[in-house]
Amino acid sequence: MSDRIRNAGYWKEKLQLTSHPEGGAYGEIYRAAMVLPQSVLTTMHNGDRNAMTSIYFLLGEGEYSAFHRIASDELWHHYDGDTLCVYEITPDGVLHTHFLGLEDGAIPFAVIKAGSWFASRVAAGGSYTLCGCTVAPGFDFADFELANRTDLQAQYPQHAALIAELTP
Repeated sequence: MSDRIRNAGYWKEKLQLTSHPEGGAYGEIYRAAMVLPQSVLTTMHNGDRNAMTSIYFLLGEGEYSAFHRIASDELWHHYDGDTLCVYEITPDGVLHTHFLGLEDGAIPFAVIKAGSWFASRVAAGGSYTLCGCTVAPGFDFADFELANRTDLQAQYPQHAALIAELTP
């Protein structure tokens, strides 16, 4: 075991993570060789997709992953650090807060359904969270939609304050 202190900087360097457009840092760790043709996918998918992809995802204190949505289900796994709050707004406007972690009632695994808007940040008092995100059918930036604050607030006015906090 290393004597180095594990923090966001440690993981960013060790896993060679780079900045993600939604916020935080990431690194792809797996992309299935099997490719699913567009003809078997939903209309939300914009082309053929690998059967599955997986990344490391890191958020530090004060950072957030901005509200966005994708065309596939996303499975979140907690690896290290503090509890992560993952906010999911379903298409019918219901807000779910998933507490991803190992402490204080959090759980180490959560699922965000395809088409839901979601964002995340380290829970209050925490310094970082390292997690993994597995997407099936696999992730492609062609299916990634970053929320427009004004449009999302108009669609879900009951969540306007949270949307303002977690959109650029």
